[in-house]
Amino acid sequence: MRILVANANTTAAITEACVRAARAAASPGTEILGATPAFGPRVISTRPENVIAGHALLETLAAHAGQVDAVVLAVSHDTALEAARQLMPCPVVGMTEAACLTACMLGGRFGLVAFGVGIGSYEELVARHGLATRCVGVRRIAATPVDALADPAAVQARVLEEVAVLAGQGADAVVLAGAALAGMNRALQPRAPVPLVDGIACGVRMAEMLVALGLPKPGAGGYAAPRGREAVGVSDALGALLRGG
Repeated sequence: MRILVANANTTAAITEACVRAARAAASPGTEILGATPAFGPRVISTRPENVIAGHALLETLAAHAGQVDAVVLAVSHDTALEAARQLMPCPVVGMTEAACLTACMLGGRFGLVAFGVGIGSYEELVARHGLATRCVGVRRIAATPVDALADPAAVQARVLEEVAVLAGQGADAVVLAGAALAGMNRALQPRAPVPLVDGIACGVRMAEMLVALGLPKPGAGGYAAPRGREAVGVSDALGALLRGG
């Protein structure tokens, strides 16, 4: 089984961190491939950047269509998730959706810790996934994804502080939302009062499950593959998928 772990920003170090976390979580025999877009924001911090990253991500995925069995989006905003699911011929899993769904199976309610800078829409994302009533809240740490790579110990301390707050508010599990936080749950779990849920690990395991189930792609409805669509200025691979090739 081959799973593509696709970043949506152009920071290769974040891709590498997600690939490491994915390989640590994957079952024996699962091959993890990493991909970084050729263009787009270094880090997604605004809504315009998120839209730009969505285009870059679809171009990246299209280049791997037919070559992988599943995709995990290594971006905490689940950027272009719905579009990618319609476009790709294989299952596509968003890391934050996967983590939130997993957290719901660990208890009644969950919390989410995210970086303090960004598009500020994690509440919207949780609601879009239909889980707003299960979420006690979102806590933001005063750090950036770059900080997590440069000084992980300092960021870990801030994450633990916010985890404690969410646990005090009734969270039975906490999602660590951020591709740059991939794998951090393993280091922090012994000091955390509730389970810490990593989106990359959950995404990989869910992708493996979907491949193993062998369910077909929808042939009708809003997620049926595009047919006969034309676009100007996109890559040949993306254009072919839009046309239904």
